[in-house]
Amino acid sequence: MTTSINHVSGTASGAGGDSPYALTHLDALESEGVHIFREVAGEFERPVILFSGGKDSIVMLHLALKAFAPAAVPFSLLHVDTGHNFPEVIEYRDRVVAEHGLRLHVASVQEYIDRGVLRERPDRTRNPLQTVPLTEAIQQHRFDAVFGGGRRDEEKARAKERVFSLRDEFSQWDPRRQRPELWQLYNGRHAPGEHVRVFPLSNWTELDVWQYIQRERIELPEIYFAHEREVFARSGMWLTAGDWGGPKDGESVETRLVRYRTVGDMSCTGAVDSDATTLDAVIAEIAASRLTERGATRADDKLSEAAMEDRKREGYF
Repeated sequence: MTTSINHVSGTASGAGGDSPYALTHLDALESEGVHIFREVAGEFERPVILFSGGKDSIVMLHLALKAFAPAAVPFSLLHVDTGHNFPEVIEYRDRVVAEHGLRLHVASVQEYIDRGVLRERPDRTRNPLQTVPLTEAIQQHRFDAVFGGGRRDEEKARAKERVFSLRDEFSQWDPRRQRPELWQLYNGRHAPGEHVRVFPLSNWTELDVWQYIQRERIELPEIYFAHEREVFARSGMWLTAGDWGGPKDGESVETRLVRYRTVGDMSCTGAVDSDATTLDAVIAEIAASRLTERGATRADDKLSEAAMEDRKREGYF
C-alpha cells in the first residue's frame, strides 16, 4: 500500500498556478520544515528528535532525512515509552530506526514506577507520567534543542507556542517568554541549563499531514487505517482492551471496525469508527471532520479545560 520513509523528493502538480516555479502549499510547508531542521543544526550542539512512531513524528523524521540527504541525520531520536504503547507502533519505530541506522534513546515510564519515583494513577493513564522521564532524559544527555511534532491546530495551548519555544532549567514553559519570529527568523539563544523545544510542523494541519503522507508515499503503522479491533466504550471513546487496566467491571468488549487518528498511550487514546482503508478514504474523512484529532480521541486532554497547558508548564510537550 505504501513505501517506507525515504528522502527522495515527491513531485507536486496541479496546485501551483501557471508559473512552473510556483510552490504548492505542501511544497511551502516542506520547505519551511527543512529550513527549521537546518537552522537548528547550525545553532545548537546536541539536538534530538522526539520519535514515537506516530504520524507527526514520522513526517518530522521524513523532513529531517530530506534536510540532510545524502548525509545521515545528525541527530539522535528520543522516545518516552509509557509501557502502554500499541505493539504495531513499537514494531514500526524499531524497524525505521534500524532501516536508517539511527540512534534511539528510550526513557521508560515503567522504570520510574519500578524505582518508586512515579506512582501509577488510579485511572491507569500514563501519558501525564511522561514529563519526568522526558525532562530527566533531556538533562542527562544535555540536549539543547528537542524537536517535537506538535501542531497549532491540535489544541489551544499548542496554538500559543512559537516554532522555537524556550524552556527554563526545569524544562518548564512560560508563555510570557515567547519570542517573536518575524520573517522566519528564529532565536535559539538560551542560558546554561535551558533548552529550546522546536516544532517544525507548527503551521501544518492534520489534513496537510495526511496529504503530504500521500504525496511522499510514507509508510505508517497499520492502526491508522480501518481494521477490526476489540474495544470497549469509556467516556464517549472506544478504548483498546489490554493489560493496562481496561475494561472495568460493567464495560463490555466488542469487535468493531475502527482506526486511530492519533496514537499515544493505549489507556487514553480512543479509536474512531471508520471504514477508511486507503489514504484517499482517510483524507476524505479528515476533510469532513469538524473535530481535531486530540479533541475527539484523547482522554488526557479532557482531564480539565487547561489540561494541556498545565502539562506544558510542567515540562510536557
